[in-house]
Amino acid sequence: MTTEKWQKFSKEEQILNIAAELSRVKFWLQEKNSEQSLNCLNRAFEPIDLTINASRHQRDLNELLRFRDVLAQFYIDEDKNISEFAKIFKTLLMLNKFTSLVKI
Repeated sequence: MTTEKWQKFSKEEQILNIAAELSRVKFWLQEKNSEQSLNCLNRAFEPIDLTINASRHQRDLNELLRFRDVLAQFYIDEDKNISEFAKIFKTLLMLNKFTSLVKI
């Protein structure tokens, strides 16, 4: 997907697309399948980066960059704690008032 096409999605749609990939990560973490969870984490970085590139406001950009850093740290951590991941996932949803209503 291109940044131009991604920009046509609303902020809510962008976040929900990222959340869809993170929900796959959560599933594979629960199944204790580290290979699949890492594959999904890898795929989650693409829509995150597209959202960063499409960001029009400095505040949004700062929040997205910080979120990406936290997710990247989780990615490299040896211990993939599911409760820690749930906090990261919820943080993504809290970036927007509409997506913050989504239950994970």
